[in-house]
Amino acid sequence: MKTIGYLGLGVMGYGMTSNLIDKSGGDVYGYDPVPALRERFAARGGKALDQARTLYETCDIIFMCLPTNAIVKATITEIMEIARPGTILVDMGSNSPYVIQDLHKTALEKGFHLLDSPVSGGEIGANGGSLVIMCGGEREVFETVKPYLQMMGKTVTYMGPSGCGSTAKVANNMMVGIHLLAMGEAFAFAKKAGLDPQTLFDAIKGGFAQSAVMDVKVPKTLSRDFSASARIAVHLKDVNNAMELAGHLGVDLPMTKIVKEQMDWMDAHGMIDEDQCALVKYYEDAMGVEIRSDR
Repeated sequence: MKTIGYLGLGVMGYGMTSNLIDKSGGDVYGYDPVPALRERFAARGGKALDQARTLYETCDIIFMCLPTNAIVKATITEIMEIARPGTILVDMGSNSPYVIQDLHKTALEKGFHLLDSPVSGGEIGANGGSLVIMCGGEREVFETVKPYLQMMGKTVTYMGPSGCGSTAKVANNMMVGIHLLAMGEAFAFAKKAGLDPQTLFDAIKGGFAQSAVMDVKVPKTLSRDFSASARIAVHLKDVNNAMELAGHLGVDLPMTKIVKEQMDWMDAHGMIDEDQCALVKYYEDAMGVEIRSDR
């Protein structure tokens, strides 16, 4: 049995490690620089470590869900200086395909394996083991890790060589961003026109406009719950990755540009760490309304 470790025990990492603890049949080691998150992980049944170095030295497969390209690059570089050659590294965050491909090349040169395996599904999917997982890297390495990924996701798909998983995630979050803006614009418009947003949601949620984004994010909006199950800041990173990749490909992304503009507006107004559904505030501000139920 492989020794499993996980770096990053926040909103997503906690849910994913909970499923590994319940389903793997072995110990799951974890590290996060925040003591409270390590304590929560330990209370859930994980083996919390006080130093990341101990996890690097102990584990055969190291999963990670970290917030930025820079942190991922620094962490993977550090792991390869400490861990045993042959260790498999699985990046489950949203990162630039170019960063991942450069790290993958270095990993092979040093005798390590690196998969890019970003996820979609947010906190609900992480907690429920129902994430969509998209993987890039060597097929044989993917097959080794796949049983563990299936403990965390309802679908686990091999997308192709290194960077393909990250590219799939970029495409996924381009669409999610557009859905969020469409939802915010439509519900603010309806409120301005005199409709009750809750009644509108009840009327259309089973129709052609229905989406997972609307199903999850409209109830949060109506209750004015902008606590982050998926932060705008993290989504903006994906949007910036999309713009970078588009530049390399020589293509234009007009709708994604609008998503970026509105996320940048949220940043400028101090709301970048709120939940994605808080993007409705852009339209509320523009139309002079507040999307909450009148009932």
